[in-house]
Amino acid sequence: MNLLNQFQQNWQSSFAPLILPGQKILLALSGGVDSTVLAYLLQQSGVEIVAAHVNYQLRGVESNRDENFVVSLCESLQIPLLIKRVDTKTYMSEQHLSVQVAAREIRYSWFDEIRLNDVTLTGAWAATAHHANDSIETSMMHFFRGTGIEGLKGISPLHHSKKILRPLLPFFRNQIEHYAIDNGISFIEDSSNLTNQYTRNFLRNTIIPELEKVIPSLQENVFHNTQRFSEVAILYKQAVNLQVKKMVEQKGNESHIPVLKWKKANPIYSITWEIIEPFGFSSAQIPEVIKLLDASNSSFINSPSHRIIKNRQWMIISPAAQVEAKHIVIEQLGITPFLEGELTLSKHDISTVTNELTQTNTSGNKLSIEWLDASIIKFPLLMRQWAIGDYFYPLGMNKKKKVSKFLIDARLSKTEKEKIWILESDKKIIAIIGMRIDNRFRYAASTKELLKLQYARS
Repeated sequence: MNLLNQFQQNWQSSFAPLILPGQKILLALSGGVDSTVLAYLLQQSGVEIVAAHVNYQLRGVESNRDENFVVSLCESLQIPLLIKRVDTKTYMSEQHLSVQVAAREIRYSWFDEIRLNDVTLTGAWAATAHHANDSIETSMMHFFRGTGIEGLKGISPLHHSKKILRPLLPFFRNQIEHYAIDNGISFIEDSSNLTNQYTRNFLRNTIIPELEKVIPSLQENVFHNTQRFSEVAILYKQAVNLQVKKMVEQKGNESHIPVLKWKKANPIYSITWEIIEPFGFSSAQIPEVIKLLDASNSSFINSPSHRIIKNRQWMIISPAAQVEAKHIVIEQLGITPFLEGELTLSKHDISTVTNELTQTNTSGNKLSIEWLDASIIKFPLLMRQWAIGDYFYPLGMNKKKKVSKFLIDARLSKTEKEKIWILESDKKIIAIIGMRIDNRFRYAASTKELLKLQYARS
């Protein structure tokens, strides 16, 4: 059976049921042999396609040559074509990304834009020309870098959330190249594929050929392994998810896990990986995370986006704290929104609010109200996150106390402490917002005018 027949059989069984009647396919077309052959195969199979080409402007004249080739190809095949030109180097610099990651982000975000702005492509699946060799290389790269079962299965034929399908995945590069030669299909060569500048190229051009000298069937063996790993991953996920679901308690944007349950998890390395991987932690950090279970209170480990914090008998996974605290100057009465909610300041004659003075918090502590002597508070006020060295005189006390000690006594977790803001007047703390006012600014029997602090948590 030739490649076209195999492709059509695979398309009908795996992909055609996903396509709605009259729906087009968005084809990522670079002009290389893989995507060019895919364009021919889809067209010969009666699939209506719209080609999308990104000129990344990374290779100067060669990038423009690629674009011109794709334009000519689509004209000859009568395929509609969309082109995006982007300054990839600038994007890489701004986002601090590698070339390959930047290119992938640019490509997939553009697909989303097309689906959003072109009514004829709303909800369309995008087809990419990844093949068996790509999946093999991905699996090997993940293995060498450290990964779980999901990483070993290589590239999946479908990515449902991004609406990506990969119909060439069952076929090897040499099959695709032979089909192009046998059918007189022209394509272009990307000169960067011949260099070992990227890890994938080094693996493809150097490591795999050397291994094949010893194990000629290497790529076929690894590819079959990826297919088996895909089936194993299904069973693995079912078992692991069942355990993780019993362990993790979701509280807002934080995941809370009892230390004792985590320590009893079996197998602990696999369970730990599945817990931490979605939050940007690497497999190399697994031993550190396990050690953290026995660490002292408030110890933590960072990923680029999250932290795992030991908080007494709990492990808390939370988004990374802000690098810089916000400072907000309040010039006058009114509503001031900030990171953790909304603070409303208003003045009242004490005789008009006597019945309200005992009101401090309602709505399950989502709203807190405090009353201060307005006559001894000077504007502008400064609202900011607390800092080490801050102190105040807690209501009812004539001695000062460090804010850090006050928060420890309140038994707040590390993440809860980072959400605490204070309010200052003339460089003196008048309140820890939502928790306690300063005794020096309390109202007394002689007070005539009150400042009301109403804090609504977000």
